[in-house]
Amino acid sequence: MILERDMKRKPIDKDPCCVTIVGEPASKANSRRLVTVKGRAMFIKSKKALNYKRAFELQCPVREPLYEKGQDLVVAMKIYYKTRRPDLDESLILDLLEGFVYENDRQVKLKYISWGLDKVNPRTEIVISTIDNKELVINTLLEIVEKETGEDAGIE
Repeated sequence: MILERDMKRKPIDKDPCCVTIVGEPASKANSRRLVTVKGRAMFIKSKKALNYKRAFELQCPVREPLYEKGQDLVVAMKIYYKTRRPDLDESLILDLLEGFVYENDRQVKLKYISWGLDKVNPRTEIVISTIDNKELVINTLLEIVEKETGEDAGIE
């Protein structure tokens, strides 16, 4: 379920790049399971992480052009969970943004990550740009969160 927005978003191809992904991400650190494939033990993503990956790929638009490998990036995001139980973990989201927004998550040199609670609409609000636009990225996330929920994004 994607909510109606009363605020115009900057298209993903603009700077900063703004993306909303509906759903609750799995913690990458806690989302591995041990399986045996052809007699070899392997760790693979949990079912929750694989389901989130599928949902993410259906929702995330592709930025044209991608932020290139030589560009250092800043990412600000607020992750809204259904409950207070999950760990705040953006690593799966950063991995999944590869090929949609940037070439490699190693380009991310600065992160501002905030936790939120929304039992009805778990989601992640993501803002990305080059590192020289860090104030713009943070302020854009603050504006999105304040407009949509009437709350402070929790980033100082």
